Amino acid sequence: MDEVDVLVVGGGPAGRALAGACAGRGLRTALADPAPERPWSATYCAWPEELPDDLPGSAVAARPLARAVLPGAGGDRDLGPYAVLHTAGLRAHLDSRLGAVTVLTGRVESDDVVAAGGRYRVRLRRTGTAGAPADTTAGLVVDATGAPSRLRPATGVRAEQTAYGVVVAEATAAAVVGPGEAVFMDWRPPAEAGRAGWTDWPTFLYAVPYGDGTVLLEETSLARRPGLPLPELRERLAARLAALGVEIPADAPAERVRFPVDTPRGPRHPVPFGAATPLVHPATGFSVAPALRLAPQLAAALARHLPGDAAGASAAADRLLWSPSARAVHRLRRHGLRTVLDLPAALVPGFFDAFFAGHSGRAFLTGRDDLPGTLAGMSGVFRAATPRIKAHMLRSAASFHSIGR
Repeated sequence: MDEVDVLVVGGGPAGRALAGACAGRGLRTALADPAPERPWSATYCAWPEELPDDLPGSAVAARPLARAVLPGAGGDRDLGPYAVLHTAGLRAHLDSRLGAVTVLTGRVESDDVVAAGGRYRVRLRRTGTAGAPADTTAGLVVDATGAPSRLRPATGVRAEQTAYGVVVAEATAAAVVGPGEAVFMDWRPPAEAGRAGWTDWPTFLYAVPYGDGTVLLEETSLARRPGLPLPELRERLAARLAALGVEIPADAPAERVRFPVDTPRGPRHPVPFGAATPLVHPATGFSVAPALRLAPQLAAALARHLPGDAAGASAAADRLLWSPSARAVHRLRRHGLRTVLDLPAALVPGFFDAFFAGHSGRAFLTGRDDLPGTLAGMSGVFRAATPRIKAHMLRSAASFHSIGR
């Protein structure tokens, strides 16, 4: 493929959704990925209201009711409907829309995209047995390489979400999660808390059903700079489950998670999309549902300018993805992340006790451009917080300043 209108770099959910939508708009589209046929192994979850209306049932594995478990007197909090995506079903759905997309096997790095005469020359570094490097000319390049982005190398130490989980049978996980439910956060400390070598940073248990008789049990560090090491999370999970009488089978599949949650907004080109833009919510790590919903809208915006007006297409993408309300919500979410990172470790569970005290917490977790809902959610947290936590929240607000676009 020598020349295309749009080259999408990155073949995850965001990249495939956008590539298919661009081709559906009549744009000559290519999708580049180092291993485009490799199965996805990540667990993708979402709040149902953020999923696109046309997502088929085959792409959703389970629709449990979520709850949070708080330490002390906090107790259980019902969080409402939740969605666990069916990874293979989602992949099949997105692949069904790639018929007119040229799929290229290779890697693209930040220095491989060069402006050339109003278009972009992209060097594709072939992987596996795909052959020698090749050049592709594109009117527009989209960065859907995830977080951290391969096209926008990060600088400094980022705040990361890290997690270690195991997949077990529903019967094995019965002491943790019941039928038809998911545990969004269980902030009770794991057994042997304070074991020599462990940090004092609190972690929580995350438990979701896959809808096939198995459950993911995952010890999660919401955000820390740098991220909590995976070996410690594995030890914490084992200690927590052992105290609950849950025996992890020796052959239980494992899931390892590490990604930044504080990626700043970048330049307009290459056009960032998905976790690279960033759509990652710093309080959940979710980005797939917003990307699926936005992909058709972004493709329509690009098609109004391509081929021929790459600058206009980039500007239109920025306006769509980062409206004034979306920018404001992004800053408020980053402020919330900064507040959690600045809290003493012992106060973090109490902060989330206040976070889930009312229904306003869910508004903060959804609606990337819902400024009134986000403000209401943050105000609700402050009202429900203890005096010590309120004092830290006020100090964090007083020192808050611009931390990236």
